[in-house]
Amino acid sequence: MSDGEGGPDAGGGPDDAPGSDDGRAVGAPATPRVRARSAALWGAVGGFAFLALAQGYRLLGPGSLPVGFGGTVLVAVAVAVASAGLSYVAEARLRAKRRT
Repeated sequence: MSDGEGGPDAGGGPDDAPGSDDGRAVGAPATPRVRARSAALWGAVGGFAFLALAQGYRLLGPGSLPVGFGGTVLVAVAVAVASAGLSYVAEARLRAKRRT
């Protein structure tokens, strides 16, 4: 209780293990639906990260980008698709090697 939270029964039990709240054991193989959802989210992160970098370049850089607004959006979509595909493939390899 030195941290000021809970009592002798607070936390640390077997029910508090990571992954126990969703019914799957830690290290259990992910379903294709879970892997696809994870890959889609990483794709969105990649696309928005590119858009943020492009915005920063336009604001702070020497000038405009060599492509217009539509080209920037198309490149962001391409980055999103590529990062989603790479994360889908990489997750399977990393999980097989137990490095996640």
